[in-house]
Amino acid sequence: MLKFALSRLGTFVPTFLGVALISFAFIRVLPGDPIIVMAGERGLSEARYEELRQQYGFNDPLWVQFWDYLTGILRGDLGESFVTNRPVWDEFFSLFPATVELSLCAIIIAIALGIPAGVIAAVNRGKFFDRALMSTALIGYSMPIFWWALLLIIVFSGNLGWTPVSGRIGLLYYFDDVTGFMLIDSLLSGQDGAFGSAVSHLILPSIALSTIPLAVIARQTRSAMLEVLSEDYIRTARAKGLSPGRVNGVHALRNAMIPVITVIGLSVGTLLAGAILTETIFSWPGIGKWMVDSIFRRDYPVVQGGLLMIAVIVMIVNLFVDLMYGLINPKIRKR
Repeated sequence: MLKFALSRLGTFVPTFLGVALISFAFIRVLPGDPIIVMAGERGLSEARYEELRQQYGFNDPLWVQFWDYLTGILRGDLGESFVTNRPVWDEFFSLFPATVELSLCAIIIAIALGIPAGVIAAVNRGKFFDRALMSTALIGYSMPIFWWALLLIIVFSGNLGWTPVSGRIGLLYYFDDVTGFMLIDSLLSGQDGAFGSAVSHLILPSIALSTIPLAVIARQTRSAMLEVLSEDYIRTARAKGLSPGRVNGVHALRNAMIPVITVIGLSVGTLLAGAILTETIFSWPGIGKWMVDSIFRRDYPVVQGGLLMIAVIVMIVNLFVDLMYGLINPKIRKR
């Protein structure tokens, strides 16, 4: 198992360097001068403009800028925001809990609904439930997040008034930020109605963000279950007189979980990408909205550091999924 884990860790270094190069190049191909963006309507004299370019290293060749960026990463320094002058590390980890909270709720919804939907569709292959569930999953996968999120806001916030439009909690509540997770902090505050307000603000963003992963998990579960249900050992289990629930829920589903776990792991990247749109539409103060604002402000260190941190998180999740493979199926460790 240790050799298997080390072989997976070996892919980290080239992937990390590749992401660092892409994040460095991405922000620099966008039009716009960060110095002029920072100056805003005030404008700058030519002398002050050149002074700032020299201060931030923009007059250096690109390879020198990249080398300075790379050596800073190796020292654990992602730089400081051009706008707030705060270290990128501090800004990232102050906003990251909000994105984690939203993503966790979304993936819980996707798993809790997607796996049962896939199992039901597979067991009822070709019947009404199969067609209805898979058609719904296809529609959910095809809907753009920004359109679906706006539709949810119009219906449930605008017309029905059941949920808030934006933010993480009502303006009437104020308490110390202990953990960064609003659900936990609202409970710790002891204020009446704070937790309910936090939950109500979380409902629509979680539903919008969970739609695509839910559809993918449901379809993958159905496909994996159909493959397993045709195996000889499933027919043997049925011949022994085992109940359909035990055959489908224990023998079939357990062996069908490897491709489903793959999809769940890959969905983390989808959630982080979808969170950018979801957080922007719902004004959710997480790293997605932070990244969008930083791109508009040409805040190079924030965009570079944010992309790099998101990539590292996705790589860690993929490593965890690979290790889960080895635990579920020992044959994989020997490859």
